[in-house]
Amino acid sequence: MPRELAPDTADALRQLLGPDGLLLDAAERLAYGYDNSRRQGLPLAVALPTSAQQVQAIVRLCREARMPIVARGRGTNTTGASVPGEDALVVSFERMNRVLDIRPGDRVAVVEPGLLNGDLQAALAPHGLFWPPDPTSAGFCSIGGNLACNAGGPRAVKYGATRDNVLALVAVTGTGELVRFGAGTTKGASGYDLSRLLIGSEGTLALVVEATLRLTPVAPRRRALRALYADVESAAAAVARLMAQPVTPSMLEFMDGDCVRLAREVGGAELPPAGALLMIEADGDDAVLDAAVAALSAAAAGPGCLGVASAPDEAAREKLWAARKALSPALRTLAPGKINEDVVVPVSRIPDLVAAVRRAAAEQQLAIVSFGHAGNGNLHVNILYDPADDAQTARAGAALEAVFDAVIALGGQVSGEHGIGLVKRDLLVRSLTPPTVAMMRAIKSQFDPDGILNPGKVLPPA
Repeated sequence: MPRELAPDTADALRQLLGPDGLLLDAAERLAYGYDNSRRQGLPLAVALPTSAQQVQAIVRLCREARMPIVARGRGTNTTGASVPGEDALVVSFERMNRVLDIRPGDRVAVVEPGLLNGDLQAALAPHGLFWPPDPTSAGFCSIGGNLACNAGGPRAVKYGATRDNVLALVAVTGTGELVRFGAGTTKGASGYDLSRLLIGSEGTLALVVEATLRLTPVAPRRRALRALYADVESAAAAVARLMAQPVTPSMLEFMDGDCVRLAREVGGAELPPAGALLMIEADGDDAVLDAAVAALSAAAAGPGCLGVASAPDEAAREKLWAARKALSPALRTLAPGKINEDVVVPVSRIPDLVAAVRRAAAEQQLAIVSFGHAGNGNLHVNILYDPADDAQTARAGAALEAVFDAVIALGGQVSGEHGIGLVKRDLLVRSLTPPTVAMMRAIKSQFDPDGILNPGKVLPPA
């Protein structure tokens, strides 16, 4: 028989949240049971709090009932981090979606976790400000989700990922205590920086109920460059050159030959055939932009470069970036199944990573398509195969292991921006030393002594 929420717990949650703040119907619960990892679970119930005080009370009720809690934004993550077990309560933050304050003079915004990234950007635009994290799902992912996995995006190469753009957090621990870390200042030397610890913890340490975000002025002008290469090795070498010279691009994206073809045939981008492509962008004012573009163009040119061209107008630039964002779903036209990983290595080791990916593709006789945020050393490696073919499935798994082995050997990490969740938790342990893992477990026990916050995610059971 399906599990049900204990009547006394259900009554207490109804009294706390109101009649429409607790979802018990199986059809409603199902909508909160999956994320973009294609994994699925059916939670016991879904709570929809509207305040930090309600979140505290929920955690205390669940701690008393020994019931796991899975915090949820909009479910756009790809690692199973927000997939609940059948004994869990999902706490969805969709009703805590307000902009609490915008202080242009401080370059600060204070927001609730359920606010959509796109809605925040729209609220900031009249002030000439933006929040740098811009994942592909920016239009419909939540700030809380960005915090949970330390989301990045193309602009991270110059402006940093989520962790670099948060000043303070208010959160509820696994004991129901309300804690405040950081302050709305851009400098601080007052104790441990626990805000950065919570960012990327995927709801396993505390539930964030308020965030003070560091904002950046919108550059007055930007200009896009398109550099084409004969092969991926030449493009990878150009990435290392671009990041070694003084001018930091505001975006630096890599696409291999298959991606170039898909961007043309599926995305509608006007691109000639090429073995690889770099999309480079500079931003700034008139006084510096011409010199920046000249420096970036010179660094992009080199062995294997077929040409560097400036996007003729904003429409052409937008079309190229739209084609880049459409790449992930477009890969389904090449094969019915794909394994999408977001590995990251030091930028100088990008050529070595690209070479390792090509070796894995040749050894396993599978197509492996790569694109991503090359300026951060963060590539999305997509292994394409037919899940109905057992032999292909086995070869895809072997290719994935080879890629991860190469990433770890190159001093990289198994996730650059998607997080660990369920999918990569064993890999995380493989890439860290035992004392490091033990320290992470000790930190988890301090924040969540009963282990009720998103159990089984990030760190595997001891």
